[in-house]
Amino acid sequence: MSDKHYYRYHLFFCIHQRDGAACCADQDSQPLRDYSKQRIKSLGLFGAGGIRINNAGCLGRCAEGPVLVVYPDGVWYTYQNRSDVDEIIESHLQNNTPVERLKI
Repeated sequence: MSDKHYYRYHLFFCIHQRDGAACCADQDSQPLRDYSKQRIKSLGLFGAGGIRINNAGCLGRCAEGPVLVVYPDGVWYTYQNRSDVDEIIESHLQNNTPVERLKI
């Protein structure tokens, strides 16, 4: 495996907190990011050659939040709950089919 593809997918969850302005942190981005990481681990998909879940600072799409981006595909998602996160994991990460209804 080349360094270019150390991870099959790399997810960045915005968890940025803004004072008095719309932000992903106000929409449970941290707990849902934590859930995503736990779910990926429980499915045996975490780590080298698999999937990496990371925190991100502001991704600049606050009004559409919470926001996550999937690389190397460059697909941006918004999500509201565990069900949305599960759908992204199952459809996009496991079956290579982006979730159109959650894309931004």
